[in-house]
Amino acid sequence: MTQTNTPIDACAGIIKSKISGEVPKYALVLGSGLGELAEQIEVETEISYDDLPGFPIPTVEGHHGSMLIGTLMGTPIICLQGRAHLYEGHSVEKIITPIRTLKTVGVENLILTNAAGSLDAENGSGSLVLINDQINFSGINPLVGPNDERFGPRFSDMSFAYDPDLRKAISEVAKAEGIKLPEGVYIMVKGPSFETPAEIRAFRTLGANVVGMSTVPECIIANHAGMKVLGISSVTNLAAGMSGNALSHAETLEEGKNAAKNLSKLLKSYFAKISS
Repeated sequence: MTQTNTPIDACAGIIKSKISGEVPKYALVLGSGLGELAEQIEVETEISYDDLPGFPIPTVEGHHGSMLIGTLMGTPIICLQGRAHLYEGHSVEKIITPIRTLKTVGVENLILTNAAGSLDAENGSGSLVLINDQINFSGINPLVGPNDERFGPRFSDMSFAYDPDLRKAISEVAKAEGIKLPEGVYIMVKGPSFETPAEIRAFRTLGANVVGMSTVPECIIANHAGMKVLGISSVTNLAAGMSGNALSHAETLEEGKNAAKNLSKLLKSYFAKISS
């Protein structure tokens, strides 16, 4: 099934009209508490999600709801400040539309960032984890329903959900900058309640290293559309039952700011290398 004249086409038209130079091949989605990264971008244009038909209006503190178009260390980039979460009550379409809009505009590489809880004691608050695979524990796949053949096949491969070449490239940058960047598996839960200690023990048995409430649907949609995905988790806390402390979103935002410093340094170096 092929769809025409969708909100995706309308959004892509709006965005393209705002780009004066080279169409960015990279897009960056910012997670909770990671807004500091946006300050590193030389912004040419800012578009509110209110002006993009079908884009989600974030309801969670720490998600702004705007698109920045500009350059980061000389590399053209589109940055999404704010994303839709299933726990907010957003439809799957609100998650699909931004990613497929980026594809339609011409973006080839998608960098997904998130705030996450760590299941590994050695990767505590402020750590970064490079996602090498994912587990969808949300119970929802965004590709359920009629398939839009403009973007990909009915059955899409997820063997290399997070692109090996992009992972290798950023790992080399992290090593050169002296930034610890272990790889790990991200497991998504729907939320909004945090996980129980028993669930965390189960997730560790499944092979998960970090847990959060986003990223997985976006990765699925991007892979379906043939985009390369890079995923990085900023650890804001040890998962439930590991520290003896209660979990809170306030902690997520505060520790996200701490992790953002290293993530900002890492991505600036990465894009500087690309543009050189």
